[in-house]
Amino acid sequence: MQKILITGVGSGLGKALAEAYLKRGDQVYAIGREYPKIFDHDPHFFFLPYDLGETFTLQAAVKPFIEHHRFDLVILNAGVLGEIKPLSKTDLEEIKKVMEINVWANKELIDVLSRYSNVKQIVAISSGAAVNGSKGWGAYSLSKASLNMLINVYAKELESIHFTALAPGVIRTPMVEKILNTVDPKTFPSAARLKNGPIQTPQQAAKLLIETFPKLLDYESGSFLDVRTMDR
Repeated sequence: MQKILITGVGSGLGKALAEAYLKRGDQVYAIGREYPKIFDHDPHFFFLPYDLGETFTLQAAVKPFIEHHRFDLVILNAGVLGEIKPLSKTDLEEIKKVMEINVWANKELIDVLSRYSNVKQIVAISSGAAVNGSKGWGAYSLSKASLNMLINVYAKELESIHFTALAPGVIRTPMVEKILNTVDPKTFPSAARLKNGPIQTPQQAAKLLIETFPKLLDYESGSFLDVRTMDR
């Protein structure tokens, strides 16, 4: 039985990952705003309700939940998109909100986990947007590029933990649905590419990622990898 910690399990990929691990008989520790009622009576599911945007109190809130545990895998999945629009029309407060959850919450989580628990592997869910620099994706791209470097630096500072920033491919999550339904593909061509490309269900993505996570240990700690280009 593995012990897995996952952030952002209210919907989409995080929820699908939690469900898949529980079906395998693993223990899932989850942190997020929304409690997934589907896990109500599962004795192997443990939930800490917390808004990861509240970074100033994050370590104090999370410490009792993770203290003295040994986690085989931590999946830093929680993230926000922000609005798809030109960077010149995106004010700093909007960018700060995206960075708070996509970057700084993960820094605080890594710090508290490394101090008060034993962790074998940490995977941060990144995105191709971290390197693509597509029009309109400014805040999100900045946050994911920063996340990749955060993981890279921690790999050199916390050598007992194996770190990876991993792009999981396009998944039909509420975030992607928002892009498909509200973003003008003529103004932002990346939305058209998203719509016309392959889109996984959360369940399909979870299955692929669960198969992929152990393979990440063969790569250099701190790497940014994309499941779409990895050897499988």
